[in-house]
Amino acid sequence: MLTVPGLCWLCQMPLALSGWGICSVCTRSLEGRLTVCPQCGLPATSRHIPCGRCLKKSPPWNALVAVDDYVPPLSRLIHALKFSGQSSLAQPLARLLLLAVLQARRSRTLPKIDRVVNVPLYRRRHWRRGYNQSDLLCRPLARWLGCEYDASALTRVHATAIQHQLNARLRKRNLKNAFRLELAVKGLHIAIVDDVVTTGSTVAELSRLLLRSGAASVQVWCLCRTL
Repeated sequence: MLTVPGLCWLCQMPLALSGWGICSVCTRSLEGRLTVCPQCGLPATSRHIPCGRCLKKSPPWNALVAVDDYVPPLSRLIHALKFSGQSSLAQPLARLLLLAVLQARRSRTLPKIDRVVNVPLYRRRHWRRGYNQSDLLCRPLARWLGCEYDASALTRVHATAIQHQLNARLRKRNLKNAFRLELAVKGLHIAIVDDVVTTGSTVAELSRLLLRSGAASVQVWCLCRTL
C-alpha cells in the first residue's frame, strides 16, 4: 500500500506537488458525485434543502460535509490510515476534506468555523494505534482554515465497545455520557472532524454535548458518510 513519494496514492501517476498525495484527476473524480441532504448527508433529491427525514426529525448538528460514500477507493485509504499505521495518508485525506468543505461553502450558506474538534479515542485504544486519525485530520485543516484547534478539547471518559460491531440502537446506548468537554465553546461555531460517519451516533452525542455547552452551531466534517 505504501506509495513512492511523488506518486498519487490512487492511480500511481506522478504528482505536480508531492505533498498533495492524490492527483487532481482523482480528486475531481470524487467531487460532487453524490446528491445528499445538506444536513444529514444521506441520499436526497436536493443538495440545498433538508430532506424529508430532517424536516421530520433533524439530527443535532446543523450541517454535514462528506467527501464520498464509504466505498473504494477512499475506503481503502481510510482503512490503511486507521489500521495499517499509514499516518502519512492523513494530510492528503485532509486536503480532500478541505476541498469538500470549500465546495460546500460555495453551494450553501455555512458559517465560518471558529474551532475544529476531533473525535477522541479512549486512551488505551489511542496507545495501541499510536495516534488518533481524527486528530491527524484536524491539524492541517485548522492550519489551512486559520481556526483554533486543541487536541484535548474533548476526551472519552470511559472505554466503549467498538462502534462498527454494534447496531444503531446499541451504538447510541454505548456512547451515553462517554465524552467530556474540556474547554469553553460558548458562542463558537464548531466543526467535528471524523473519518467515517455511519449511523451518526458518535457525532450526534458530541454535537449535543457541544450545543448544551453553548456552541452557536455544530457542523460535521467527514471523509465518508456511509449511505
